[in-house]
Amino acid sequence: MKLIIGLGNPGEKYEGVRHNLGFRVVDELGKRGKGKGESWMYEEKFKSEILNLTLNALPYTLVKPQTFMNKSGMAVRLLSDEFRVSGEDIIIIHDDLDLPLGKIKVRLGGAAGGHHGVESIINTVGTDKFVRVRLGIGNLRTQSSEHKQIHIDAEKFVLEPFMHSERAQVKHMLKQSVRALDTLLEKGLAKAQSQFN
Repeated sequence: MKLIIGLGNPGEKYEGVRHNLGFRVVDELGKRGKGKGESWMYEEKFKSEILNLTLNALPYTLVKPQTFMNKSGMAVRLLSDEFRVSGEDIIIIHDDLDLPLGKIKVRLGGAAGGHHGVESIINTVGTDKFVRVRLGIGNLRTQSSEHKQIHIDAEKFVLEPFMHSERAQVKHMLKQSVRALDTLLEKGLAKAQSQFN
């Protein structure tokens, strides 16, 4: 059993924002369940929307925590306790301000890098040993601020929608993310890293 958890904030007002890329990726994966009688269901005991699917005869569960980003760890802890999965069977998909827009990075473990959702998971689950699929949302504003000491309000930036000029790159990144997850599930972490990092 693998838990594939996309991070984001629930509610219509957050649907198109940068911080909700994790939700968008699991929604793309979830489209494979359409036509098979599968649909997203809210599970109160997990504080999450859940969709169970099978890929190459292996079961996996797609998850969209409904706890808001900064409390993502609560949902992940409830799920990992229930399904008794180890960290390496948990895949977290999230936006990453430190990566340029369109870049994907797959890794196991490491610090939260300032991402409050990942930080919440590490603190609540008690380990950083889970797989992350990091999706770049940085742009010229955020990248230049790192080097020129320009102040960028990161919390405001991640809650803004993508600019019209960025949408084609975002669409491509979503497709690549789904391919990266397929590779990760079918061929393992090392293969996904060599192909997509």
